[in-house]
Amino acid sequence: MSLYTRSGDQGQTSVIGGRVNKDDAQVEAYGSIDELNSFVGQAVCLSEDEKLGDLHEQLLQIQQELFDCGSDLAYVKLSESRYKVTPDLAEQIEAWIDRYESENPPLEKFILPGGTPLAAVLHVCRTVCRRAERRVVTLGQVKEINTEVLKYLNRLSDYFFAAARAANHRRQVADIEYVRSGKVFGNK
Repeated sequence: MSLYTRSGDQGQTSVIGGRVNKDDAQVEAYGSIDELNSFVGQAVCLSEDEKLGDLHEQLLQIQQELFDCGSDLAYVKLSESRYKVTPDLAEQIEAWIDRYESENPPLEKFILPGGTPLAAVLHVCRTVCRRAERRVVTLGQVKEINTEVLKYLNRLSDYFFAAARAANHRRQVADIEYVRSGKVFGNK
């Protein structure tokens, strides 16, 4: 099998059920998710130790789920019977966020992305996830999508924030507050 097909040399690519331009909103959406998955893969590589075993396993699961998201967005025409992303995926992410937030120190101000190498990569995941979410919103304005993908990505960006803080906390590296931030968290 050859890795190259030459079928995209004129600026089109295959999706499930047809072909579209490579800059189509559909390709932008699942392409951004694919980019996110690559950064999550980098985080997986940085999370292989005993203090981060739970995070490592979660990230591997998230990589599988990101493929599910891309798959749900790759159809020309989709029926609900084919959806892979279901409400329970976002619910699992919420449970992980809650657990990390219970172990993280209180947060009042914005923090700078960074800390440990793993936390820094998780912050990159957070921002790429937000961009992927924006691309899916754009796609949803021009074609029917599985809205559970959008919900999942919204929760996932919050997960990356909580997980980055936990990665720092477990390594006893303090988050660095943005010095000109007002108190924006915990004001309920």
